[in-house]
Amino acid sequence: MPESINMAGLEADAASLVETALKAGADACDVVVARGQSLGAEVRDGQIENTGRSEADDFSLRVFVGKKVATVSANNIAGRVELAERAVAMAKVSPEDPFQGLAPAEKLAKSWPDLDLCDTATADAAMLGDTALACEAAGLAVPGVSKSMGARAGWGLSGFVLATSTGFTGSYAVSRFSTSAAMVAGEGTGMERDYDFHSAVHLEDLKDPAEIGRVAGERVVRRLNPRQVKSGAVPVIFDRRISTGMLGALMSAINGASVARKTSFLRDSMGKQVANAAITIPDDPLRPRGLGSRPFDGEGMAPAPITFVEAGVLYDWVLDWANARELGIESNARAARGGGGTSPSPTNCHIAAGGTSVADMMAGVGTGLLLTETIGHGVNMVTGDYSKGAAGYWFENGEIAYPVSEITIAGNLKDMFLSMTPADDLEFRGSANAPSLLIEGMTIGGK
Repeated sequence: MPESINMAGLEADAASLVETALKAGADACDVVVARGQSLGAEVRDGQIENTGRSEADDFSLRVFVGKKVATVSANNIAGRVELAERAVAMAKVSPEDPFQGLAPAEKLAKSWPDLDLCDTATADAAMLGDTALACEAAGLAVPGVSKSMGARAGWGLSGFVLATSTGFTGSYAVSRFSTSAAMVAGEGTGMERDYDFHSAVHLEDLKDPAEIGRVAGERVVRRLNPRQVKSGAVPVIFDRRISTGMLGALMSAINGASVARKTSFLRDSMGKQVANAAITIPDDPLRPRGLGSRPFDGEGMAPAPITFVEAGVLYDWVLDWANARELGIESNARAARGGGGTSPSPTNCHIAAGGTSVADMMAGVGTGLLLTETIGHGVNMVTGDYSKGAAGYWFENGEIAYPVSEITIAGNLKDMFLSMTPADDLEFRGSANAPSLLIEGMTIGGK
C-alpha cells in the first residue's frame, strides 16, 4: 500500500474523536475519516491541456443524544473538542427520530477479508499525460472523425476509516485508474459526438487507452446523418452501455429509504414478480478488485452477497439500520456512510446475462430501435412513469438500417421490467453492470 495514506494514524484520529464526543455528552457516536488524493491529465489536439492534483481530508462525526441525532464535518480534527461540543449541542435541539441509532454491537464485523482494493502502482503526471495522448490519437485516427473533444487519464487513492462508540474500528484503502475520450464527426449542424471510458481498481485491469479512443471514434462515425422515425410502439434494445440505467431504476425502487417513505412504485412488491423471469440481480460486496466492493459497510457490519431479485421475484430491500428499523426488519449491511449520515446503497450489483446475442434479438423481433443514448431525467419513482429523449439505431429485418436521433421513448417501469429480456453480452465495467436489454412495446415519439 502506498505510504501516502497512513491508515493506522487515521484510525487513531477517529478513535480519539469518538472519545472526545462521549466526554462532550454524546450517548453514542461514530466517526468516519476519509482521506483522498487524485491526479489527472487532460489533452486536446495532441497537447496536454491541463493537469491537476488534489488532496483532501474529511472528518464526519455523528452523535446521538437519546433518539436525537446530529452530524458535523470538518477537514481536520485540530479543534476536536469544539467539533464534538457543537455536534452534541446540535443534537440536543434536533427533533427525535425513533429509528436512528448505531448498528447493534453484536452485529458488528469482527474480521473482514482483503479484497485487493489498493494497487501498489501509482501514477505521475507524465504517465497520465502519455496515456491520454495515446487514447486521443487512436480516436483521431479513425476515418471520419473530424476532431477531438479531449481525452483524460486519472488516478486516485482514498482511505476510509470507521470508528464507533460500540467498539468497532476498521479501515481500508481503494485505488482507482481511469481513461476516457470524446470524439466529434461531421461538420456544422451535422456534427455528432460520442465517447468511451473505462475505470479499474488496479492499473493492470485498465483497458488499453488506444482501444478506448478507437471505440469512441468508431461510435461517433456510426452516428452521422441520423434520421427521425415515425411514432409508434416498437421493440427497444437498450445497449449495454446504457442498460445500467434500467438496473439503477430498479435498485432505486427497492431502496429501503424510498420504501420506508412510500416514494417507490415497488413498495408493496416484496415476494412478488417485479420483473421478467429471465431477470436475476445479485449484489456482491466482496468481489476482489470490485469497483463497488467494501469489506464492511458504513455502520461496521460485515456484508454478504445477496440476490435481490431472482427469476423476476423480489426477495430483499437495500437496507441500512435506520430504514430497516422503520420497516420493522434488520439491516442487510448495505449502509453507505457519507457526511450526512448513512443511506442504503448497493455494492457490486448486476443483471445476470441471458443466453441470446444482440444480433439474434434483433433478428427475432425484426424491426425496432437499438438504443445507445438517453437524455434527461424523466423517471417518476412514485408511479414508475418513464420518458426520456433518445438516440440510437433503427434496425429492419434484424440488421442496422440507419442512425436515429431527436426522438423520445416512454413507458411505465412496472411494465418495462416485466417484459425485459437480457442478452448475453454482460461486461463488468463499473459497480453496476447489465447486459443489453430487450423491452418490447415501448412508445416511440418521433415525426
